[in-house]
Amino acid sequence: MGVGMRRIGIAVVCVALALVLAPIARDYVVLHIAGWMAPHVDPSRPVSWAAGPSTAQAPAGQRPPNIVVILADDLGYNDLSFGGGGVADGAVPTPNIDSIARQGINLTQGYAGDATCAPSRAAILTGRYATRFGFEFTPVPMEFAKVIARFRVGKASLPVIYHAEREDDAIPLDNMGIPTTEITIAALLKKQGYHTIHLGKWHLGSALQYQPLAAGFDESLGFYPGASMYLPEDSPDVVNSKQDFDPVDKFIWANLPFAVNLNNEAYFQPTEYMTDYLADQASAAIKANADRPFFMYLAFNAVHTPLQALKSDFDALPQIKDRRLRVYAAMVRALDRDVGKVLDTLKAQGLEDNTLVIFTSDNGGANYIGLPDINKPFRGWKATFFEGGIHVPYFIKWPARLPQGATYSKPVAHVDIFATAAAVSGAPLPADRVIDGVDLLPFLLGENQSRPHQTLYWRSGDYSTILDGDWKLQVAGIPCKTILMKNSTWPTAIPPK
Repeated sequence: MGVGMRRIGIAVVCVALALVLAPIARDYVVLHIAGWMAPHVDPSRPVSWAAGPSTAQAPAGQRPPNIVVILADDLGYNDLSFGGGGVADGAVPTPNIDSIARQGINLTQGYAGDATCAPSRAAILTGRYATRFGFEFTPVPMEFAKVIARFRVGKASLPVIYHAEREDDAIPLDNMGIPTTEITIAALLKKQGYHTIHLGKWHLGSALQYQPLAAGFDESLGFYPGASMYLPEDSPDVVNSKQDFDPVDKFIWANLPFAVNLNNEAYFQPTEYMTDYLADQASAAIKANADRPFFMYLAFNAVHTPLQALKSDFDALPQIKDRRLRVYAAMVRALDRDVGKVLDTLKAQGLEDNTLVIFTSDNGGANYIGLPDINKPFRGWKATFFEGGIHVPYFIKWPARLPQGATYSKPVAHVDIFATAAAVSGAPLPADRVIDGVDLLPFLLGENQSRPHQTLYWRSGDYSTILDGDWKLQVAGIPCKTILMKNSTWPTAIPPK
């Protein structure tokens, strides 16, 4: 009898443990399954860039201008020291990024194509609102959506809505790309004889037909997902900051590799901190193409999470006491250094004067990193259409044509990059579709005194925004809310309840 009771007791304990551990095991699987399914990553290997002609057909100043678009990721409006701002109350000067504005034009009302990564990038590359071609949302793995719903921490003001009933209708993540009918800047400029180069984050589809090489790029070095590790988590050269309160962070640390691929070949590890690596490779690509016109789309993943800083950059900022802020500030420091590398290479190669350089961010800084000041003076964050989500740094320089140290204060947008690049290259705009952007040069040179845009538009599902003149209207479906603001009140306005 005693043995039987002990067996029953053990069985009860086992069942109880199973009931307790089953949800934990399920959560662990949900959190890690995307990483388990990721491609194998090979060791580091050298990268060779296709070389241009051994002898230039014309001097640099007599060729069509090179075009370099440098895109930061989730950069806060207040992260740059230009204009008196700067991360951590100005503790991190950003002289290299600032120099693009000082040697060119600061577009003070520069607007992102969207408030999240992928649609904004699609707008840059096509010159069209991504809503026009059904690319309205940022592609994420289904497991990511489940994590956001499952791992909420603390009391959220609104519940997370996960539509399990839509799972059967979801298309594979690899196929969440820009439609192949769209024409990118790369494809347009390639027809003009430009050599086209992509580096860094893509996030516009990873199936073969959506990859950079299929979208008009001659060469590509980077990664397809929406984020990447900067170094292995256990590297002695890295300082990590994990946000336990953030489900996005939980997913990223559990799944992201430290890897790039070259021209759709096998993934391999970069040789150094990702931001440094992309800049060094961009510099090498510039040198290889110094004797022919080129278009470079340099899409840094900095300062997107995970928050990982080089130890040397972290150690250089002892005055910042908050660890998370210090790691983030060190990432901004690295980004500025690496933009400087690219600018220095252009100058050293004799290409600076006849290269159009545009610097901007895909959207505003994210609230989920827990740093409240990164979008000052604006209200809102990434994923919102308040100014903090879509009003971004936007600098442009072309020493051969544009004035230095100028300011342009009328609204411009990411969609304008396409039409501006087309104009400076001599490429005609596609006539079979609406191009939402405009060539900015006549406006920046003072030849056209009107607004480039009377109206700008954004939409993400049932959340829509229109900027018309000095008035901005936001309409949200969940929660149901309408907000009307005038330009002068954007930084501080509190919406009606």
